[in-house]
Amino acid sequence: MWNPFKRESRASIESPTVAVSASNFLEFFGIGGDLSVSGVTVTLDNAMGVPAVFAAVNFLSGTIAGLPLKHYKKTEQGREEQKGELSAILSRAVNDETSSFEWRKYSFERTLTSGRQVTYIQRVGDRVVNLYPLDPAHVTVKKASGLKTYRYAPPGVRAKIYKAAEIIDIPFCLKSDMVKAISPIMTNKDTIGLAIAATNYGSKFFLNGGVPPFVMTGNFTSGKGLNRASEDLHDAIKKASKESRLALTLPSGHDIKTLGIDPEKSQLVQLKKFIIEEVARIYSLPPTFLQDLTRATFSNVEQQDLHLVKHTIKRWVEQAEQELNLKLFGRKNTDEYVEFNLDGLLRGDFKTRMEGYAQGIQNGVLKPNEARRQENRPDDPEGDHLMIQGATVPLGSQPKTQQPVEPAKGEDNAT
Repeated sequence: MWNPFKRESRASIESPTVAVSASNFLEFFGIGGDLSVSGVTVTLDNAMGVPAVFAAVNFLSGTIAGLPLKHYKKTEQGREEQKGELSAILSRAVNDETSSFEWRKYSFERTLTSGRQVTYIQRVGDRVVNLYPLDPAHVTVKKASGLKTYRYAPPGVRAKIYKAAEIIDIPFCLKSDMVKAISPIMTNKDTIGLAIAATNYGSKFFLNGGVPPFVMTGNFTSGKGLNRASEDLHDAIKKASKESRLALTLPSGHDIKTLGIDPEKSQLVQLKKFIIEEVARIYSLPPTFLQDLTRATFSNVEQQDLHLVKHTIKRWVEQAEQELNLKLFGRKNTDEYVEFNLDGLLRGDFKTRMEGYAQGIQNGVLKPNEARRQENRPDDPEGDHLMIQGATVPLGSQPKTQQPVEPAKGEDNAT
């Protein structure tokens, strides 16, 4: 019987172990893989050596990890914040060795580099007791008959198989099979490889005393003499650089010509700035948050703050909230949920906050105590009531004022 969930498998005639796909064909013939066009092998570790990548991953993971994560339950009055065991796990410590901040930061670092974060949910009955982050490098995700399973096999440890309901899985982006995750670093390995190559070139340039590659011409009578002259000149440059000497001497009849392009003509500085912009595009970050203030102004920096929250942080928060709600509570439990609080990212300066609170309280949107809690201040006994200005009333209900009586004609106005 035909099974709609069974995947069709095709293999290469030359090597039946190699599946027929564009990427696998390239790897089979030695093309592609981790090698970028620039000739640099890109890995997750050396990619983090690119300052823009390191800044993007560290900034995003740390920002999301620092957001308050609350556990709520729906009630007839609205919602009520829960203070039980699960709330303590999500806000304080996910297990005996890992804080909530550390778990979330590590997890999103994996999502933003390898492309997937995986966390095991330990339960006793229906009660969640611990969360354990797993290294996605040792996790294999499979799908059979429409059901996902996660095989965790770290070195030296017996492999374990987990059901999808036991795993919190937040990928960066999924491939067409909805199983494999796409790594932002490996997908953009050519851009990151270019950044690594530019850094290596600049390092070697200054290692050679700021002297670009060159060729020496002259009257060389033998190959040994040519090699000896090359070595002597190389040692002389090293020595001059070490001793901060500005002059070199050449034998009579010899000359030096530059080989290749010096950093200024190759626009090395402009290239490194362009790489920052490319990394910002990969992670949907305004360049300001990668410490690039080239085009920053007093007015547009605040707009970039809003862009960060609306188009970058919100996307990750929505994905994380839905995955946590599904795996922690299941599809049938619609009364309980977790939620990240983004108010801290939008607080602004003190004057702006106070004006916003005042408008909210005066128009019956905020209770005074709700505004006080936002500023970590204690509740006031009279602060749990909605208020509104006395002069703001519906049209037609304002009190009528008595009109003054005009004196009759001929009467004296004097009293």
